[in-house]
Amino acid sequence: MPKRLVNKNILLGVTGGIAAYKSADLARRLREAGACVRVVMTQKAKEFITPLTMQAVSGNPVHDDLFDLQAEAAMGHIELARWADAILVAPATADFIARLRQGEANDLLTTLCLAASAPIALAPAMNQAMWKNTATQENVQAVQDKGVKMFGPDAGEQACGDVGYGRMLEPLELVKQLSELFETKMLTGVNVLMTAGPTQEAIDPVRYISNASSGKMGYALAQALTEAGAKVTLISGPVSQRTPEHVTRINVISAKEMYASVMNHVHDNDIFIGVAAVADYRCKTISSQKIAKTSEELQLVLERNPDIVASVAQLDKKPFVIGFAAETENLISHARAKLFRKKLDMIIANQVGGTETGIGSDENAVTVLWCEQQQEFKRMSKQKLARELVSLIAECYKIKNDELRCLSA
Repeated sequence: MPKRLVNKNILLGVTGGIAAYKSADLARRLREAGACVRVVMTQKAKEFITPLTMQAVSGNPVHDDLFDLQAEAAMGHIELARWADAILVAPATADFIARLRQGEANDLLTTLCLAASAPIALAPAMNQAMWKNTATQENVQAVQDKGVKMFGPDAGEQACGDVGYGRMLEPLELVKQLSELFETKMLTGVNVLMTAGPTQEAIDPVRYISNASSGKMGYALAQALTEAGAKVTLISGPVSQRTPEHVTRINVISAKEMYASVMNHVHDNDIFIGVAAVADYRCKTISSQKIAKTSEELQLVLERNPDIVASVAQLDKKPFVIGFAAETENLISHARAKLFRKKLDMIIANQVGGTETGIGSDENAVTVLWCEQQQEFKRMSKQKLARELVSLIAECYKIKNDELRCLSA
């Protein structure tokens, strides 16, 4: 079962064809692959399979009405379009493909396809004569020219008794092809070292100083980097996140341990990304025994921890260095100052404190700064944001490498 769908938000569209009976198994298979699935059904689709069935297998309420005020209050159609990492319409009838080509928005599913920026894939299912019809083939070519992916159809015996192309692909094959949409190969052959999570700075054997970092952003980036073809080594502080497939994870506790591990591995890497929320200070003296509660006050003497991302940027043969800046005020000015002071190639800044994004949240909004440029990414899931960031990182890394090659020529 492909792992590239883990934590992906998949919008499954079901239209009115006999192959809709396979959509229930498809939803189940997508969830087995780790995806979060929401189902949108056309009115005709409900004549072949019930919304209750699709709700049971997807684990979420079914969406079927463009003007459902109750659904709009929970997750409006525009929000649903933004939520999706990919849209898969299976089955996609000849009628739906024709309406999609024309840009119609006369039901919820076509409206979502128009509003979404996520990749769209269709799994055609229809009679073989309908599939071969010139009008259908022209419609298929037209939507493909607009970037819509076509999964199938397959050939074989059909429900009407005809034999030929028009059968919807089997659910497992659809899951496989959908997962391949998330393979970009932008960073094939590139070695990436990154840090994620918090560090814990001991006070005594049972107490420590730390922060609220969950590691979600770092682990989402690690997954997106592997999808882009990179070989990723992740040095992680203590978190409960699952290690993405094909990522080499090294566990550390303190900032000093993270620093040592980074310096031990950085020379073999092309890109370094410092996502970890590293403690700026540690206790100068760590008590060997648990400190007893004997007074109203306890004073701790703190000393600076090494600045990991700045240290990497100062290396003679440094990689492409990307830092993160979590700020509570003056986001852009503070981030840009860090970018130049630490001699980074790029910095990713996000506002924290009193917001619904950032530390511990499932969503984030950031501004990326490099050279004299900057790009803002609005609030979205950390998984989707990670893929957007990796695309920008790959572009900037390639430009930097091209510039270095020109200088050395």
